Amino acid sequence: MTKQSVGTEELIRERLEVVRGRVAEALRESGRGPDEVRILVAGKYYAPEQMDALAGAGVDLLGENKAEDLLRKQETFGDAFEWHFIGHLQRRKAKDVVPRVALIHSVDSARLVEELSRRAPEEGVEVLIQVNVSGEESKYGVEEGEIEPLLEATVRTEGKVRARGFATLAPLVERAEDVRYVFAKLRAIRDRLESSWSPHFDLSELSMGMSNDYRVAVEEGATIIRIGRALIEDTEEVRS
Repeated sequence: MTKQSVGTEELIRERLEVVRGRVAEALRESGRGPDEVRILVAGKYYAPEQMDALAGAGVDLLGENKAEDLLRKQETFGDAFEWHFIGHLQRRKAKDVVPRVALIHSVDSARLVEELSRRAPEEGVEVLIQVNVSGEESKYGVEEGEIEPLLEATVRTEGKVRARGFATLAPLVERAEDVRYVFAKLRAIRDRLESSWSPHFDLSELSMGMSNDYRVAVEEGATIIRIGRALIEDTEEVRS
C-alpha cells in the first residue's frame, strides 16, 4: 500500500467515525437502539484505487449505481464488502446484477419484478420498493397508490423476489429539516403496510438519507443511509 493510500485510509476512517458518531446520537435522541442503522457507502464516488482504503478504514457495505461498475469492482474486491445495487435497474441488466448483490434498493415496476424472478437464484433475491415520496419528476420510484400492486407482483413470484422494505431519495436542499417530511411519510407508509403484509414479507428496511440529511433520516426511522463523497471531501457533515 502506498503512502497516499495509507493517508486516504486514515482520512476515510476519521470521517467514517464522525458519521457513526452522529448516527449514534440521532438514534439515542429518537429512542432507537444503537445497532438499528447500517452505513452504505456509494461506490460511484470512489475510484477503484480507493477501494482498498475503504475496506481498510472499516467500510463493509458498498452500493453501486451501475451494473458495469458493480461487475468491475466486485471482480477485484469480491468479499471485501457486502454489495448492494442502489441505482435505477434496467431489466436487461438484471441478469448481471442479481447474482452479485445482497439487496436491490430500486424496484419500481412489475415488469422488473418479473425479470428479477426469472433471474433469481434458488434462494431468491431481496429487494426494496423505491417510492417517489416527493413527487419529483426527475426521480424514479412508484407513487404511494402503486405500492401494493407491486407488492402483489412480488407475491406472485412465490418467494423468488422478496420485498424487505422501501427506499426513497429526498430532494437536495440546504436545510435537512426541509425534507424531514419525505422520511416521515415513507416511515408512515411502511408502518401502515407492515402488519397487513407480514404473512408475506418482512418490510422492516427503510433505505433513506444521504450525506446532507442522514441525521434527520435516522431520526425518522432509516435503517440504511447512503454516504457519498463525505468520506473524502471536506463537508460540514464530517467536520468534528
